Amino acid sequence: MKKKKKVNAAILIIGNEILSGRTQDKNVAFISNWLNLNCGITVLEVRIIPDVEKIIIKNIQDLSKKFDYVFSTGGIGPTHDDITAKSIAKAFKVKYGFHKEAYKILENYYGKNKFNDGRKKMAKMPLISKLIYNPSSAAPGFITKNVLSLPGVPSILNSMIENCKKYLIRGSKVHSKTINLFTVESNISKQLGLIQNKYKKFVDIGSYPFFRLGKIGVSVVSRSTSKTKLKNVHKELIKAVNLKGIKILKI
Repeated sequence: MKKKKKVNAAILIIGNEILSGRTQDKNVAFISNWLNLNCGITVLEVRIIPDVEKIIIKNIQDLSKKFDYVFSTGGIGPTHDDITAKSIAKAFKVKYGFHKEAYKILENYYGKNKFNDGRKKMAKMPLISKLIYNPSSAAPGFITKNVLSLPGVPSILNSMIENCKKYLIRGSKVHSKTINLFTVESNISKQLGLIQNKYKKFVDIGSYPFFRLGKIGVSVVSRSTSKTKLKNVHKELIKAVNLKGIKILKI
């Protein structure tokens, strides 16, 4: 992978089963974490949409222009409602059909006698696509321009994710530090604002309420590609908290 300072991505979850609540998404957290730790790529937006061609096309066109990469999940299986591949071809106005390499992989995996129409459908995709190999169930994902299309089944997606690396430009890893406090957000909001404003070009500071051991608390999370700037912010946060007499929870 090549490398540049900041690289971003969006995740597009495609599937009526997610929107209906029938299936709980597990892919967003996994992809986001993997991208940050392994590639230095930050996910800045997540969308969940139904299996509707016009909606898929619109979102693919929008996100592919807005971000360095788009990771789509779902809709590349053998059934009638798996329309992601065809929709992506239409979004980029490229030819759609049997991808020769994908077809060969699936035919070898299932054998000619068991290679039915449903299984053949998984070899249909934008013809300009490059394959993302699948060590679990053979059916490959694919990358079309800057859109990487993966299956919705978490266990299969997880097994394929490493095969995305060769197509990605690596960014600087985002580091983080967390301080857990027994206080309410309003008690530290002014101090957080002042520190954030001072380091706004280098560090992002977020506060997230929690309830633990019968008490209300706040997790203050600082994120930056610069370890030095992150360390400075952490020191200033500790100093501000101590001046307020707020208890720091050690985990």
